[in-house]
Amino acid sequence: MKKVNIFLLITFFLTWSITFIIFKSGGLTGPFASIGLILCMMMPALSVLITTLITKSSFKEIWIKPNFKKNIKYYFIGYFSPVILIILGSALYFIIFPSHLDLSMNNGVENLKLQLQSLGQALPSDLELKSAMIIQLFVGIFLSPILNFIPCLGEELGWRGYLLPKLIENNSYFKSSLIAGVIWGIWHAPMIAMGHNYGVGYIGAPFIGIFAMVVFCIMTGAIFNYITIKTKSCIPATFAHGSLNGFASAGVIFLSIPNPNMFIGPAPVGIIGGFFFIVVGAICLLKTKKLDEENIETKTKA
Repeated sequence: MKKVNIFLLITFFLTWSITFIIFKSGGLTGPFASIGLILCMMMPALSVLITTLITKSSFKEIWIKPNFKKNIKYYFIGYFSPVILIILGSALYFIIFPSHLDLSMNNGVENLKLQLQSLGQALPSDLELKSAMIIQLFVGIFLSPILNFIPCLGEELGWRGYLLPKLIENNSYFKSSLIAGVIWGIWHAPMIAMGHNYGVGYIGAPFIGIFAMVVFCIMTGAIFNYITIKTKSCIPATFAHGSLNGFASAGVIFLSIPNPNMFIGPAPVGIIGGFFFIVVGAICLLKTKKLDEENIETKTKA
């Protein structure tokens, strides 16, 4: 556990130091926010490097080898499952709240205009913006895992490539998955406090938002952890993370209301938008439990 403690200390110190700079420079709407958040994603990987050097460990301990052979199924799951779960969650949200659905994407266009204006950019026509949003959806489905690979590897190398296997050395798969999910969620705390995912000013802010993020990370992490355990590689989870980040706002662009309750949906961090992540995450937790039972049986027979 010494290596885990060192890794976590370095990761949280570096990441939360960056989030403090983001906060002091204007928060998530400030000039440092975009690059700062990307830097935050790289800190777990940097912390793995520092921890490995400090403890004089072998880099072979890190689950980064692709292990693609015989694991194509898990690569496919990592690449496409987040998109499928996001589409299902968004559909469920709009079935429950049909008045929130705007297939014309007019509200999404207005939000995009505000973003462009804040950046001082010229405004294209509504048709051009809608076309760009549709293209973005298709890019999100097929290319997000690749386009987001480097920053997401920055996180996954730490969480799934290093932390998870280290936890497994002293704990069951099931317990390790839960612990890794809690840590991953708490790591996001300063970002959530600044309004990431859930906004600001809601009842119980920021603690309710942080709690919701921890739950999301436990259940989504259970999916990522399972495909990592099965492949002994963090690469499928990196694709899954990239897919999630790139497609998460897909349902939001079809909203007819300007300020939805993000704790509900349609984004996957909401209870309805993320319903299928919860279901599949629970299934993956049960599967890790089954892997633990199989390990016990194997050891007993040996």
